[in-house]
Amino acid sequence: MMRPMENRSAVVAALLAASLTSLAASARLYLWPDAPGPVLLSPPPPLAIPPTAPAATRSVEIRPGDNFAGALMSAGLRARMAAELATLFAKNGAELRKLRPGSRLEVTWNFRREPIEVRYAPSPWVRFAAAREDGSWGITRAETEPDVRVAAVHGEVKSSLFEAIDDVGESPQLVMALVNIFEWDFDFTADTRTGDRFRLLVEKRYAGDRFVNYGRIRVAQYVSNGRVISGVGFAAGGEGRYSFYDPEGRSLKKSFLKSPLEFSRITSRFTYARPHPILGGTLPHLAVDYAAPPGTPVRAVADGTVSHAGWDGGYGLAVRVRHRSGYQTLYAHLSRFGHDVRAGTRVNQRQVIGYVGSTGLSTGPHLHYEVIKGGRRVNPLGEKFIPATPSRAPSGRSSNATPAPSSSAWRPRPRSRASERGVDAPRKFRPAHPGATIEPLDRKESPWSL
Repeated sequence: MMRPMENRSAVVAALLAASLTSLAASARLYLWPDAPGPVLLSPPPPLAIPPTAPAATRSVEIRPGDNFAGALMSAGLRARMAAELATLFAKNGAELRKLRPGSRLEVTWNFRREPIEVRYAPSPWVRFAAAREDGSWGITRAETEPDVRVAAVHGEVKSSLFEAIDDVGESPQLVMALVNIFEWDFDFTADTRTGDRFRLLVEKRYAGDRFVNYGRIRVAQYVSNGRVISGVGFAAGGEGRYSFYDPEGRSLKKSFLKSPLEFSRITSRFTYARPHPILGGTLPHLAVDYAAPPGTPVRAVADGTVSHAGWDGGYGLAVRVRHRSGYQTLYAHLSRFGHDVRAGTRVNQRQVIGYVGSTGLSTGPHLHYEVIKGGRRVNPLGEKFIPATPSRAPSGRSSNATPAPSSSAWRPRPRSRASERGVDAPRKFRPAHPGATIEPLDRKESPWSL
């Protein structure tokens, strides 16, 4: 009996409380009609949906033999989309037939794992970007103009030219450029010595503040054992071909290179008495032997015609080349021949005609190099070769040439043996960099006094 009575009391109390609340609200409206009503809170905003902003970027490095579509697939794209993008990049000027190994390709994905941007920079000077919007791709191309700065570089050889260049903070590419200027006059394999000095003005190309590579060498000088050789760059001819001339205006290019290998080590020099390592006894060695790793490219030292390419007794695999003015050269102990090198074919100076090996009578990988003049072997390191194309630095101005020499600099000189060969050169000329001239060096003075 008590439980029903308690429930009834609770219901009555609740009804009484509700009545009092309603009465209080009516009284409030009657007594204060202008009072503000209760404040209703607005509902909270809905949770934001994640935007389509990039969530991840994947970078792929181009490797030798890669193709563009394959690289995109390596970055996660499907084959169909990769092929579509490759076509669009090619239509917008990207050279995709020969990708540069080491360049990078980047793909950006959104949170749904959908590709939304593809970036490709084939060089520091050109960049491509593809952005996806409303289901289609748009391609943009951006180019950076190289910032060319001319820098002075100088140093001294302590153990090797490569180390000397590295000691002054430069890269091996500069070594090769310097060697190519003087390779007709100086054999850096045989003649480089401790204490040799060099100096040059070289163009350095920057993308913003980042060094990218070297441009042209404007002026170069090398001093070895009291001998000074200088070269000044000049854009000659109607096509603006860049060549080097000595301070008297004569072309540095000669008919013969000083060495058939760019860098190596001489193991045997030209001599009439040398102990033979295989046959024994003392025999003439009328050649120069260069030690080099197997497979090192061997260059033709001059233009000519191949008279023999094949097995040649103790010489092993050998190439003989006939040149003008009664010269012949022989390259022996090769491992194989260069492309399309056979008897009767024409070869050009610097063309690769074979590769270092150890065929025939040989104790190890090396190149046996001979020079024959008029049927008689001569010392390759001591032979004086005439210029390949006797010429002087031209006085004309090409369309893209560096500053041409002024007409007043071309003063006639008394004819000499050089001029009889067609080398009627000026005493001085304005080099390819502004604000400097190169005068013939007075050998009594230090070549390093600036």
